[in-house]
Amino acid sequence: MKVLKLGYPTPGKVKPFVFYLLAVLFMPAMVALVFAGDLTRVRIAENVQIDDENILLGKIATIEGGDPMVIRELSRIVVGRAPLAGGSRNIKDSLIKQRIKQHGVDPGELILQIPSQIAVSRSFIEIEIDKLKALVSDHISKNFLPQNKNARIKDIRITENLRLPGGRISYDVIAPRNRDLVGKVPFSIKFKVNDIFYKRIWATVTIEVLAEVVVTQKPLGRHKPITEDDIRVVKMDLADLPSDVITDPEAVLGKRTRRAIGAKTVLRAKLVEFPPLVKRGDVVVIIAETQGFRITTLGQVKKKGALGDRIPVINFDSKKILYARVINSNTVKVDF
Repeated sequence: MKVLKLGYPTPGKVKPFVFYLLAVLFMPAMVALVFAGDLTRVRIAENVQIDDENILLGKIATIEGGDPMVIRELSRIVVGRAPLAGGSRNIKDSLIKQRIKQHGVDPGELILQIPSQIAVSRSFIEIEIDKLKALVSDHISKNFLPQNKNARIKDIRITENLRLPGGRISYDVIAPRNRDLVGKVPFSIKFKVNDIFYKRIWATVTIEVLAEVVVTQKPLGRHKPITEDDIRVVKMDLADLPSDVITDPEAVLGKRTRRAIGAKTVLRAKLVEFPPLVKRGDVVVIIAETQGFRITTLGQVKKKGALGDRIPVINFDSKKILYARVINSNTVKVDF
């Protein structure tokens, strides 16, 4: 009997043939596997959290591979601006690929394990209103109240809690310039994170300052000369009073009321005046002094005036009108 030879290998040649067949069938896969092992892999979860101002690829992704330089360059890629502290931002995978390509790297040469959309949130530190009030109160108590023993903080208003990004937080409480710290005063609080300015908030502080003020004890008629029996001194909050309130009793004694005033009225500069020392038609001595010379002449008052008032006076000799300051009931002085 003859055996038909179909070209199968003989038993002695089976092993080389098997190796050849395996090589032909699996070599492409083995080459691809080796090549894949050298590629850089970028993996990003669906939800990530950051602390920085910018979204860096290295902060939201796990980057692995055999080339440290490639990993370093990919880590530095800025994907976009970070959300505000406590906020979030959705980023599409297409944006990640676009940023990688803009950085000079072909996304096709990377193994990208990226979800279609990534939620990036920013960590935060929340400072509650009571803590913010304490910051302002401590600053005022240390820097302003020691200079005024009659002052105290009556109220502090701040509208809401403050959210700041994580990091080293510093702050500065700033008082308004060129105004008295009485009544409702706006203070600003400037916050920095890692020595970089982040946010400014405002606090309205009500500061009570008690001071002795002069009030009337009884009703006083118009042009009534003020005596010690007409007034008394009481402590009141300056925040509730006009700026020209009188605090020294000596400042009103010897003056008179400009108009009728009721009892318990807080006296102000506009309510009192010196009684006039001269009136229209009075003859007075006019004094003029300059550089060691003193000249006197007579004149006639054209308008009533109290001590220190500048009034028009006609010079009898020259018939000219001069403006002179009232010295007493008989004398006025021209200032040069």
